[in-house]
Amino acid sequence: MSKDGAFTGGKSAFGLQIRRNRNTRAGKRMARRKTLTAIVAEDLSKRVLDGTLKPGEQLPTETELCEQFEVSRTVVREAVAQLRSDGLLVSRQGRGMFVSKYPFSSKFELNSDALNTLPETIAILELRLAIEVESASLCAERRSDEDARNIRRVMEEVDARHGDPDIVEVHYDFEFHLAIAQGTQNPYFHRFLKFLEPTFTRRFQLSTLVSQEFKERYYEVIHEEHSAIVVAIESLDPHAAQKAMRLHLLNSLDRLRALSRKVGAKDRVDGTEIPIMDFLKDVDPG
Repeated sequence: MSKDGAFTGGKSAFGLQIRRNRNTRAGKRMARRKTLTAIVAEDLSKRVLDGTLKPGEQLPTETELCEQFEVSRTVVREAVAQLRSDGLLVSRQGRGMFVSKYPFSSKFELNSDALNTLPETIAILELRLAIEVESASLCAERRSDEDARNIRRVMEEVDARHGDPDIVEVHYDFEFHLAIAQGTQNPYFHRFLKFLEPTFTRRFQLSTLVSQEFKERYYEVIHEEHSAIVVAIESLDPHAAQKAMRLHLLNSLDRLRALSRKVGAKDRVDGTEIPIMDFLKDVDPG
């Protein structure tokens, strides 16, 4: 741990641990592995978006796709229907399926099958970093007195809990981040974080990162990070708020990356992503 509270890698000050326990609450809530339909849809989507399948190009026939992916016709039909719904494919009567002229999904979505994997969790936290650093800055610049009081109230409530790491979610402070987004006076910041909320809540327990022995120190460090953000917002200091939020989220990224290194950096088996709790439960403690 550096002086500014950043996690510097190596042996965690919070007792980073991976435990084998098939009976934990988290283990009972394991997500399923990706379905065959999701795998086929993801592969075809990638081909469209990276230009392998070009706009206006005809999709291989159903039989050809079944042979390529070694799956049933039902799986192919469901995958194609998903891409059609997303606007990537269009149907031409009597001729088959073609790549859309503008092959970009009409709606922003997060793949629910992938969201339980550690790399995806890290990737979305990086997205939050880009959004929330500016959110803190705008909040410090625009917040009302009521916003400032609410942000401090939420921080104090969240940071006072000090729950058992076995039952506390890793991102237990999401309510605090939502309060800051509300203070930007730009509803899209709050709406976007609300959209991301299911990807960060109910993911996995804090005990995957913090042992019982070090939980109080962990909560203390998080409170220090939160306090720096709140003081900057109360002081109407956008630059300080931006800096404090960046440090807070970078520290969160460092902790997750440390976990990734701990479990071997890749949660894939034979090219297939493994849900984070499936993966953690089979890792030897160390």
